[in-house]
Amino acid sequence: MSLYGMMRTGVSGMNGQANRLSTVSENIANSSTTGYKRASTEFSSLVLPSSGGSYNSGGVETTVRHHISDDGPLRFTTSSTDLALKGRGFFIVSNANGTPYLTRAGSFVPDAAGNLVNTAGFYLMGYPITNGNVNPVANGYQGLEKINLSQNDLIADPSRKGVFTANLPAGAEIIPAADRPPANTTATAKFTAKSSVQTYDNLGNVVVLDIYYTKTADNQWEAAVYNKANASATGGFPYTPAAPLTTETFNFDALTGKLTSADKSISVVVPNGQPLEIDFSGTKQLAGDYNPIQVKIDGNSPSPIEDVTIGADGIVVANYKNGTTRPIYQIALADVPSPDNLQVLSGNVFSTSADSGEVQVGFAGKGSFGSITSEALEESNADIAQDLTEMIEAQRNYTANSKVFQTGADLMDVLVNLKR
Repeated sequence: MSLYGMMRTGVSGMNGQANRLSTVSENIANSSTTGYKRASTEFSSLVLPSSGGSYNSGGVETTVRHHISDDGPLRFTTSSTDLALKGRGFFIVSNANGTPYLTRAGSFVPDAAGNLVNTAGFYLMGYPITNGNVNPVANGYQGLEKINLSQNDLIADPSRKGVFTANLPAGAEIIPAADRPPANTTATAKFTAKSSVQTYDNLGNVVVLDIYYTKTADNQWEAAVYNKANASATGGFPYTPAAPLTTETFNFDALTGKLTSADKSISVVVPNGQPLEIDFSGTKQLAGDYNPIQVKIDGNSPSPIEDVTIGADGIVVANYKNGTTRPIYQIALADVPSPDNLQVLSGNVFSTSADSGEVQVGFAGKGSFGSITSEALEESNADIAQDLTEMIEAQRNYTANSKVFQTGADLMDVLVNLKR
């Protein structure tokens, strides 16, 4: 065996333990870093070819592994924009240049422009929700935007959808056509029941619609919709103009009281607004009085966002000061086949590599993706007790390898001094 080889083996061992100490020190330093994934040093042997009469010592090779796929414990906070992931997946973030990265560090707060940014300066990305729809891309970052909480400030949302569920009294009197609207639009017009609903036009103005329900035949009802702004001073008929905004006829089953009409909605164009579809399918004709059970119309008047709530599915809901709510974004998550082989970068972010596989984009709770918890942060998965134990082991092993080197150096001195 070569004395130089023995010394090189000792140096290899010291370098390996130094690498181990480096990962231990990094883990301890980041034990309080949100979303940090601990590193560990794995060893493998390097064997050199040897002859029958001589053995050539090899060395040790170190590989640093990052335990990215291991979840850290959750720590709960009071901020609705603090986000934690449980299970597979990563938040998609971008730097100031728009380059996308992956991270588990979810300590986001709005910056001066209203964009959600974490402590490392990376912006949270998501898909905008337009008319209730999201258009995701499954294998790339196209369509993602910075989640901004101020760009939706003072946005008026016109009414487009609604639900009206009620009980229409089965024993009500049938009103002749000549006495009911729209044939009779005078103050003497007869009807069975009336409800007013609040809607919004394109500018966010409140538009109240009066809906008159009239029993026209056995198991048949007619709904006539008027703009309350056109009502008389007494708040009802006559309206000016006299024609209703729309009329709909509904038929009911005589035995069950359920709606049998093919068209189970009231369709009306809100004055200065959008077409409004009011779902009427839950309404029945049963015994008893007229009773509105559920009345809900979407839209809102101009109002600033007071705060946001984020659900387990990643939908960001804006809560306006006027009491209305509106989904504005859905947070996108990303995953790769081999998370532990992601490339680790500064700022507690990761990027894909040839070993990690291609990125797949989806939403929380769907497929293999985990769930999002608002008002919580994922803590570092570093274990200080384990790291301190490894630090002592690495220190002892480093000392042992240094003794090997020192012994080789002493033997080299003996060899050099043989001629003396």
